Amino acid sequence: MRRLKLVIIILAVLFVAGCAEYDAQSGSGVVEEVPDNDVIQDLPEIIEINDFEEISLSENDPETLSVEETISENESHEDTISQPDFTLSEIPDFDGVPYVEVNGGKPYFTEEELVAKPYESYSPFDLLGRCGTAMAMISPDMMPTEPRGVIGEVRPSGWDTVKYDVIPDRYLYNRCHLIAYQLTGQNDNELNLITGTRYLNIDGMLWWENKVADYISMTGDNVLYRVTPCFEGGDLVAKGVLMEAQSVHDGGTCFCVFCYNVQPGIEINYADGSSCVMEPVQGATANGTDPEKESVTSDLHGATYEDNSMARTVIPEGTAYVLNTNTYKFHLPECDSVGDMKPKNTEFFDGTREEAVQMGYEPCGRCNP
Repeated sequence: MRRLKLVIIILAVLFVAGCAEYDAQSGSGVVEEVPDNDVIQDLPEIIEINDFEEISLSENDPETLSVEETISENESHEDTISQPDFTLSEIPDFDGVPYVEVNGGKPYFTEEELVAKPYESYSPFDLLGRCGTAMAMISPDMMPTEPRGVIGEVRPSGWDTVKYDVIPDRYLYNRCHLIAYQLTGQNDNELNLITGTRYLNIDGMLWWENKVADYISMTGDNVLYRVTPCFEGGDLVAKGVLMEAQSVHDGGTCFCVFCYNVQPGIEINYADGSSCVMEPVQGATANGTDPEKESVTSDLHGATYEDNSMARTVIPEGTAYVLNTNTYKFHLPECDSVGDMKPKNTEFFDGTREEAVQMGYEPCGRCNP
């Protein structure tokens, strides 16, 4: 019996030594614990995946989402943005008119694009940090019902905060929405804001934006809309924007225009956004008009008025108050008194009420801002 016990002990020692040698050869000096049967039963089954789009949560899970549904509605879909068959070489030099018709006024859209469902897409920045084409099928539901928010923190490529006395509200540059806020409600989307002159924003783009917004509001029809900023070479400031629009059902609105990113009286270095006042040209005024016709003012619809006070006052986006630099009163943008102000006495202000008061302005007794 004693010999039998000794043999068993020797065999046990040899067995343990052999296991240790095997673990050493395999690079492990620790014997891993094997989970018991209950743990093994709780492990998930291995699923063979043949089609990614068929993967989903349990059918009994109320939060189960399809692949398409997991894509954010606000995600930019670059594949929906097409580029117009257009080059800057087709555009004549600026001659005092804020925009010029392109391609006979007909957009470069395809028939397939005109039947798309409502969407909006914005191109990513290029290597120079510049915005690209923005495109949308605009429907009434996309148009905002709240006032636009603050966008002062956005600094588009080529941005420079500079003022000149020859400009009505003195600021040379605006943060110009490619697709206007009033159309899709995009506020401070950096992919939708470029450095544009006040002239581009107000005299060039605004009338066309209003045309689209008014049409959609009146008819309920969708409008395919595309705005392409046109940069030359490595310039950080665009030479202008190509604006295209076409209503889907009745063709009630349809245009293709190039709006110049210029400011009469100011010379712009498009490479970096720097600028300076132009040398006066004999026979012309700072705003580019014939000095013998300075009393005639054109509004955005092409009509003319002998009295400047009769011209339509266009309020830039983001204006908090309108200042009268003659009476030193400040008004709400919708105040009736604004329409009576002469352009030379009108200044648009995006600051606070307290700041306007500190500047020496008094609130209008008509609108009580």
